[in-house]
Amino acid sequence: MNTSHTRTPTVREAVYEVMRAFGASKIFGNPGSTELPMFRDFPADFEYVLGLQEAAVVGMADGYAVASGKVAFVNLHSAAGVGNGMGNIYTAFKNRTPLVIIAGQQSRAILPFDPYLASERAAELPQPYVKWSIEPARAADVPFAVATACRRALQAPCGPVLVSVPADDWDQPAAGFVPPRMAGARVGPDPDAIAGFGLQLARCARPAFVVGAEVDRDGAWADVVALAERHQAGVYTAPMTARGAFPEDHPLFMGFLPAAREPIAKQLAGHDLILAIGAPVFTYHIEGEGPHVPEGAALLQLTEDMASAARLPVGEAVVGSVQLSVRALLAAARDVPARQPPPARPRAARIEPGSPLSVPYVLQTLADLRDPASVIVEEAPTARVVMHAHLPMLRPASFYTMASGGLGYGIAAAVGIAAARPRDRVVAVIGDGSAMYSIQALWTAVQLRLDVTFLILNNRRYAAMVRFAGVLGFDRGAQLPGTDIDGIDFVALAQGLGCAASRVEEPGELAPALQHALHSNGPHLLELMVA
Repeated sequence: MNTSHTRTPTVREAVYEVMRAFGASKIFGNPGSTELPMFRDFPADFEYVLGLQEAAVVGMADGYAVASGKVAFVNLHSAAGVGNGMGNIYTAFKNRTPLVIIAGQQSRAILPFDPYLASERAAELPQPYVKWSIEPARAADVPFAVATACRRALQAPCGPVLVSVPADDWDQPAAGFVPPRMAGARVGPDPDAIAGFGLQLARCARPAFVVGAEVDRDGAWADVVALAERHQAGVYTAPMTARGAFPEDHPLFMGFLPAAREPIAKQLAGHDLILAIGAPVFTYHIEGEGPHVPEGAALLQLTEDMASAARLPVGEAVVGSVQLSVRALLAAARDVPARQPPPARPRAARIEPGSPLSVPYVLQTLADLRDPASVIVEEAPTARVVMHAHLPMLRPASFYTMASGGLGYGIAAAVGIAAARPRDRVVAVIGDGSAMYSIQALWTAVQLRLDVTFLILNNRRYAAMVRFAGVLGFDRGAQLPGTDIDGIDFVALAQGLGCAASRVEEPGELAPALQHALHSNGPHLLELMVA
């Protein structure tokens, strides 16, 4: 659109120009009446990606944003739509996903009368799980607010933002509007602090790296591998990490840290320096006591997140782009002493087929058959430890899960990732309980003809709750209310939404069914009846 002529653009035209300036051409949404004016004369160069429920919509946008590396736009319906999407907004906040949520609002002209579908204190509704939110004071301010939202969403640490737009704003003039530009959002580390970290790394005897999602998010995977090899450091994945951060078949990979204080210190024993790279120190799931790291070990952290650095229980932190920080440490690593590599991590034994079908055998078979370039999306909390042993992640940008612990992300995110990466096979490994939170996203996958394989691990219960009860000291075999969910037919659910689907009950059926699902055109769901 040429804004140099005499006609002043409308708010609607100016907002689409903002979106173009940030490389956005899709809007994920489930519209309501207060949003319809945004879509009058919908531009031909944009696509509206319809989801059947707002939680699925936000999850799809989250997946699209993380896979494309761009800000993603979400359209939600006033207070009710934001409420429905709030679980996945929380996940996007924890995943640090750059989302711009444009929420509908009733017309300014009738807001004083508490009209139907008005959002009371709309900017406060999603807090504190958005980086920024606003309902602009004037219609003319909406395009600038959307541009500000994009910049804030993309500034590390990334995250969702929300702009509430009254329905009668869209046709108003956007006076003085100039399309925005953003040259970059990364901030480099303090060079003196990096030099100090480099000196400590050179002087230690047995370094360990604890890597997190910021490594993959900032494109630092290869840099971290090079730094680990330079220092012969054992590399551990941080607790609850939502993305791959290091090749899990590398000789220096030592495994995954649990989300509890004492086991972390025990697993890191023997190292005299721990460098956390792109990870909080640490994410705990249960209370603990004692030191956060082994006695006598120094703790250093590289992070893009000032809040994470501020929470550091001991040690020192440098805040800045993880990739730039690691590259600076590589440049400083000139006088590194010769070290012996840490002992190799034991490899998991091969699983033999047995009846009933086991989760380890399913994941081992998937690891055998999948294309190495495929993308794994996981939301099967009970299976995650098994996945660590039998489905290793070997490449950057190949693994995604939710950092929040909230369900409803996986199926929807897989759809968004597939929309952003149409040349890659996306495989979603989903628990039966998790699947019911955003099963509606299957319909969108069908409409977009996306090549996604959905694997539903159906153990007919909320097994993660049963396992966690053991952690909390419940008696073995104790009856837990609200954990059995037998009787759900995922094949019928998928077919009802237009998605091809089949069921596997015996080990001999698995490989042929999985081969077919991994090479089918369009989405395919496999319901796997596991022990």
